[in-house]
Amino acid sequence: MKNQNLYNIRVETPADYETVETLTRRAFYNMYIPGCSEHYLVRTMRSHEDFIPQLALIAELDGQIIGNIMYTKAKLVDEAGETKEILTFGPLCIAPEYQRRGCGKALMQHSVQKAVSMGYDVVVIFGSPRNYVSSGFQSCKKHNVCLEGGKFPAAMMVKELKPGALDGRKWFYYDSPAMQLDEEAAQRYDDSLEPMEKKHQPSQEEFYILSNAALQ
Repeated sequence: MKNQNLYNIRVETPADYETVETLTRRAFYNMYIPGCSEHYLVRTMRSHEDFIPQLALIAELDGQIIGNIMYTKAKLVDEAGETKEILTFGPLCIAPEYQRRGCGKALMQHSVQKAVSMGYDVVVIFGSPRNYVSSGFQSCKKHNVCLEGGKFPAAMMVKELKPGALDGRKWFYYDSPAMQLDEEAAQRYDDSLEPMEKKHQPSQEEFYILSNAALQ
């Protein structure tokens, strides 16, 4: 399918794996920490039972892969113990030279439409609000979705894919074990690849502040 921005969006195939991992490494290197581990997460999450291959999408421009998005199952649990299966996505990455051109938004829109057709009605993500509120994501506190212990992280956002899917009761969010990362293994894997220079840059401090901020 080609969207209005002329990106060809399709489901990832095994032939794309290496390209997607390389793209992820380029997109995230030095963004949140010196180096990155997202490319290792991409590599490991595909084999987990909570990974949803139908929602692993890539964006192409003129036959070149320039972006991708990956989804896993997650869950919400209310105070009575009722569980609701939902989605989370990440990594969502765009090649650095194509960022801020609408490709990420196109991937989100296309994948959300597909998620709705599969019966899902809620997505919870973590990220910078400036990247997601224009796509309909709202503060987790507006939907009474928190972490275990009652914390409402500033970086946690919610999108109802079906109006009223969340009815105001308090929900506790739990992501999939697929998102848990062995940092030492990730470092060993990164060391086995073509060297990239690790740097300190301002985005890392911004990430630290945002990831430790909570709403009162």
